[in-house]
Amino acid sequence: QVQLVESGGGSVQSGGSLRLSCAVVGFTDNTFCMFWFREAPGKEREGVALISSDGSTKYEDSVKGRATVSLDNAKRTLYLQLTSLKSEDTAMYHCAVDHGPCSDSSGVSYWGQGTQVTVSS
Repeated sequence: QVQLVESGGGSVQSGGSLRLSCAVVGFTDNTFCMFWFREAPGKEREGVALISSDGSTKYEDSVKGRATVSLDNAKRTLYLQLTSLKSEDTAMYHCAVDHGPCSDSSGVSYWGQGTQVTVSS
């Protein structure tokens, strides 16, 4: 059984930083795509960042230069470092995993429950 457990969210002031973590348990593929999504009230869910098993990364435009996605493959833990946080970054952040490389991904196979990030101005 695959489980994704996020942590690291919290309340920070504008301009602050957070590092989100996602422990991936029971997922043993060597080729995969891992994602960070976020959901804010009244807004559609959006992809924030992704990292492929080959180490390639991609970011949503609004977080480019402020976010870094990384993976400790030995620990099977996904991270998202967020800096220069803005009020519009306030959302529930979810990690997700799909089988196969990101270039072939057409959806998500597994989701985490999410960790809340609240940025106050």
